[in-house]
Amino acid sequence: MNIKDNTHRYIEWIDPEEMHRATVLWLSEVKFMRDEQMFLNNLVKHYTVQLVDSKVFGKSKEIVSKLTDLEKESISLMKKIQAHENKLEIMIDDVDQLELEKAYRDTHRELTSTMDRYKEEYMQIKTGLFDLVSSVLKKEKQKRLLN
Repeated sequence: MNIKDNTHRYIEWIDPEEMHRATVLWLSEVKFMRDEQMFLNNLVKHYTVQLVDSKVFGKSKEIVSKLTDLEKESISLMKKIQAHENKLEIMIDDVDQLELEKAYRDTHRELTSTMDRYKEEYMQIKTGLFDLVSSVLKKEKQKRLLN
């Protein structure tokens, strides 16, 4: 005897206002991170000589490379978020377009996880760069004290 699995899939309802607030917040966070990335790039430029030291070169090259990748990704991410925000009308136009609305919610869910991953990766790189520059500064200070 075959018994069909008769479970129903419910689509999570997310209020359009909440989605709007989230996208505005995401845009703000990505813009802020881009500003911070300019600061981090200046930090790298300022300490280039120390960061190319053979003892920390591999680590600094890896961090700078990841930072560059994140900068490129931030541009793409901002475009996706802005496009998502522009399509919010689908959710509030009082026209039942179930497939488009579901696609919009799916995209919102995907962007939520993309933003979470992006912020996590950004924080790791930022922390790594600060730790690296901190260790370089400590070495510089020790050299000055010994001389």
